Amino acid sequence: MESKPVARKFELDWLRVLAILTVFVAHCGRFFDLEDWHVKNATTHPGMDLFAGVLITWLMPLIFLISGASIFYSLRKGPARFVQDKMQRLLVPLLVGIFSHIILGVYLDQMTHHLFQGSLLEFVPHYFDGLLLFGGNFAWMGLHLWYLEWLFLYSLACLPLFLWLARGSGRRLLAGLGTLLARPLGLYLLALPGTLLIPFLNPASLFLGNRGWGGWSLPTYLFFFLAGFVTMAHDGIQERVRRQRWPSLVAGMLFLAAVGVITAGRGDPRFGTPMYALVVVLHSLASWCLVLAILGFGGQHLTVGHPLLRYANEAVLPFYILHQTVILGIGYFVVQWSIPDLVKYVIILVGSFAVTMALYEFAIRRVNLLRFLFGMKPL
Repeated sequence: MESKPVARKFELDWLRVLAILTVFVAHCGRFFDLEDWHVKNATTHPGMDLFAGVLITWLMPLIFLISGASIFYSLRKGPARFVQDKMQRLLVPLLVGIFSHIILGVYLDQMTHHLFQGSLLEFVPHYFDGLLLFGGNFAWMGLHLWYLEWLFLYSLACLPLFLWLARGSGRRLLAGLGTLLARPLGLYLLALPGTLLIPFLNPASLFLGNRGWGGWSLPTYLFFFLAGFVTMAHDGIQERVRRQRWPSLVAGMLFLAAVGVITAGRGDPRFGTPMYALVVVLHSLASWCLVLAILGFGGQHLTVGHPLLRYANEAVLPFYILHQTVILGIGYFVVQWSIPDLVKYVIILVGSFAVTMALYEFAIRRVNLLRFLFGMKPL
């Protein structure tokens, strides 16, 4: 690990904020795509499905890579402070969400799918009937807050590795790896472990291969998480990411186009077949190239701070925690209106953003207890 002064990476802050805003826009569109969701519009649109498919390719992988990159800097506080910080920033808001506003999301899902009839208060006792995804209702993963849950687990599980890489032989190994990856084509070796593994992850397995976690299986995110840490540990890798941003973008688009051509009109290939292996490998390569391209463009153009960024960076976690519940609460009623679907989408988008930001600005941001419960530092 190279010795470097502690300097804030503004590009990581910008990319984090922009990525969460993209998640918000994508979730507003989930009422209208072809896939099942908690609440659906009466009519769906293939164009929204295509839009969602493109976002899935890079969005959550990028967020996990940014999270891993941030770990590199947060380790400077020491292991005890690191664990305390992750508990406050991730575990506390996850538990608060599971036992509060997430109940509304599960309730609306049950109502939409005609699995429950009654008021929200009547549903609350039934929320604790079994585990969601296992035939019950209790959202142990927090619905969209699953990201906080798994980021917390990955952070703690990888902490011994990160500490080893920060000193002695681990530090020398990390420096050597950085030198290798900083070579012209060495950067793309980051994609190798996850890409080679993904054809063997059975989509029927909830935790190992199921791609319902933001479009990717959970082990896949671990490789992006580790790659973020490694990238921040070496200036040469960061420079290579910046210099190869355009080749990465072009390669990512070509790989993604190849996936579209192969699967067009054929549906999803069956697990265990050569066609399945080809498609998921190409999709994985597309994801890695697009994520590296976005990181490269961020490193080239988003390296300056701004008062707006300071505000947005503090707001991004509470915004993420609340946004889907607000979207579902508003969208549940809007999709029942007899108006054009585009108007519905705009109303959901603008209304949900306004309500979420109002809750943050006039309640969470100003009250220390709420700041703590939503993973923020006290005033």
